[in-house]
Amino acid sequence: MIRAFDTLSRNFELLQKRQENISSNMANVQTPGFQSKQLFQQTLQEVAVHNYQAGPELNRRNDLGNLVMGNEISGASTNSERGPLEETSRPTDFALGSDGYFAIQLPNGQTAYTRNGNFALNDQNQYVTQEGYAVLNENNQPAVAGEVLNFQVVFFANPQNLVSEGDTYYSSDVAGEIVENPRIYTGYLEQSNATVADEMVAMMQTTREFEANQKVLSTTNETLRKAVNELGRF
Repeated sequence: MIRAFDTLSRNFELLQKRQENISSNMANVQTPGFQSKQLFQQTLQEVAVHNYQAGPELNRRNDLGNLVMGNEISGASTNSERGPLEETSRPTDFALGSDGYFAIQLPNGQTAYTRNGNFALNDQNQYVTQEGYAVLNENNQPAVAGEVLNFQVVFFANPQNLVSEGDTYYSSDVAGEIVENPRIYTGYLEQSNATVADEMVAMMQTTREFEANQKVLSTTNETLRKAVNELGRF
């Protein structure tokens, strides 16, 4: 009986993580360059279950077989498909027409990568992100407006190895390949590849699973109440 509560608790934690991920995708449907993430789950390893109710005196080990105690998050996958392009006509907006990421220099000197080309200009006429981070050129220096457009675009053979740093930025321990002559569209932005319809379907499925687990929890709680209050009288 108590084990059932442990299993349900694990299921609720898993569903909460799925709901948080869906909420994050929904919140960024309008964020340029955002790449949605999907969580994967798997069943826990089976465990052997037994009691001691075998034999004429009901005190011998009785193997009941194997039982799965719930599910767990097995990993996450970032959707690296390109989102649709939207024309903005702003000269500081850029969209990549091919695979790869803009290279960005963070305040700590680390290089980050993003598909969000919603840039601006600082006092030095350099391209920066909306957070003020420098956009790098092919020479690994801040890209300057007015010069030949030479943003550093980096391609990763396996984008799933990229680590999300939040705000559409990613980092990587593996060096990517600099793309020569990348296709870059001025006055366009790549929109989020998260879609409201898909996320709503995932949200409804998660909600139904919440409801199903809540019913099991209510039934388990009622069974335990009867076991304590009624069977305990004998």
